[in-house]
Amino acid sequence: MLKIRLVVLLVLPTAAAIAAAVLVSPWCWAAGGPLLLLSALAVHDLVQRRHAVLRNYPVLGRLRFALEALRPELQQYFIERNFDGRPFDRDTRSIVYERAKGTDAEEPFGTERDLYRSGREYLTPSMAPCPVPDEPPRVRIGGPHCTQPYDMALLNVSAMSFGSLSANAVLALNTGARLGGFAHDTGEGGLSAYHLRPGGDLVWEIGTGYFGCRTDDGDFDEKQFAEKAAHEQVKCVSLKISQGAKPGIGGVLPGAKVNAEIAEVRGVPQGKTVVSPPFHRVYDTPRELVRFLARMRELAGGKPVGFKLCVGSRRQFLAVCKAMLEEDVTPDFIIVDGAEGGTGAAPLEFADNVGLPLDEGLMAVHNALVGVGLRDRVTIGASGKVATGSDLVKRLVQGADYTNAARAMMFAVGCIQAQRCHTNTCPVGVATQDERRGRAVDVGDKSHRVHRYQAATVRSAQQIMGAMGVDAPRDLHPHMLLKRVDPHTVRSYAELYEWLTPGQLLASAPDSWATDWRAAHPDRFTH
Repeated sequence: MLKIRLVVLLVLPTAAAIAAAVLVSPWCWAAGGPLLLLSALAVHDLVQRRHAVLRNYPVLGRLRFALEALRPELQQYFIERNFDGRPFDRDTRSIVYERAKGTDAEEPFGTERDLYRSGREYLTPSMAPCPVPDEPPRVRIGGPHCTQPYDMALLNVSAMSFGSLSANAVLALNTGARLGGFAHDTGEGGLSAYHLRPGGDLVWEIGTGYFGCRTDDGDFDEKQFAEKAAHEQVKCVSLKISQGAKPGIGGVLPGAKVNAEIAEVRGVPQGKTVVSPPFHRVYDTPRELVRFLARMRELAGGKPVGFKLCVGSRRQFLAVCKAMLEEDVTPDFIIVDGAEGGTGAAPLEFADNVGLPLDEGLMAVHNALVGVGLRDRVTIGASGKVATGSDLVKRLVQGADYTNAARAMMFAVGCIQAQRCHTNTCPVGVATQDERRGRAVDVGDKSHRVHRYQAATVRSAQQIMGAMGVDAPRDLHPHMLLKRVDPHTVRSYAELYEWLTPGQLLASAPDSWATDWRAAHPDRFTH
């Protein structure tokens, strides 16, 4: 009753005053009209029940919502410094933009970073630098059972699906990959015409939904898989076990978003909601996983086959290693995706708390394969916030053979880190299915930007390696990467972390690995 009385006391006098003023002069509507509208809005705010702040502060409380809407832009453009933005700071984004445009990514007057901050890492320069080779190095992917090996670039386009990205963004990425001779991972959303049309090399990713090679009830379809894997552009096939930003979680594509084009690419009914489960139907044990990888390679005509995961339990990965040994079957490659990796949409709890960051996950996979004597049969890729030449070199030191980048490639296409990927309102047309917005991406221009960015970043990595006194990635070692552990102490990765020797787990597992090694079983995933 009090609210109603307040409304009557507020509105009736205002309306009466405006009516009287209008009788004197019609021009009073210029001021009286807005006042009447504000009074009506105040009435609405007082009686509505959804927002408590509006019931206590009618009209004025709406300023809070306006400022919340503007907060990301205010933060990015006016508050954050060059080196403290998240997920990618301004310095990193600027390097990508400048390299994509073909301008020098150089800064005057010295670093803005605090070099004495705990956790700061340093690559070690040599007193005898090496000349930089003219040609960028490539990595041969293909184990003993692979009959069509592929030479992978040091930096490639990481997994991003058509559906998450616009058609023009996919076209630009694949055209750039063709121009630069590097690979483009399709993401788990299927093999679309936009991936195939430009002619760039592809890594076809298969997720739990088996999009593009699924039966009507969602199982893996061997016939469809074999037909598409035989495509000349498909150079490798990757089974996605988990993703860094959201490991162990499935997905739901609402029926309203499943238009005719998406339905055709993914092999699902148009207009029907599609569920990607958090688990694979094709395996339940490490041994079944390894056998399925062998079957995929057979169906793919001997092309390289591997899997992608965000590392969680080291024990479970060791179980897969034991299955590899017993079956004498190895993947041709493994992509380690760090928890800092990106996604179009993920629950915040997963993105912030589930899965190992790339440092620990990459070194765990590398050491496990070394320890069981299989490292020379498996190539390791690394993905998760790789954007610069120094990022690339650090991952090579930690055990990777090559790297993949997703968000950095999006920056090259024009992404401004608006972080609206899940809303279909991407302001630059990269992460949207809105055709009007997607037209903003000029394929001809952006494809050259992708090419220039990749080439300049690999060149930067080569220059850093040359400054370190090495002329090839194989000569990088853990003692060449240092980390400040406190204000007065710097240690190398060789000192900070344990590095297994070939076959060490088979001969005598060190104490730090012994418990996990004993508990790992090739016929079950156990923590």
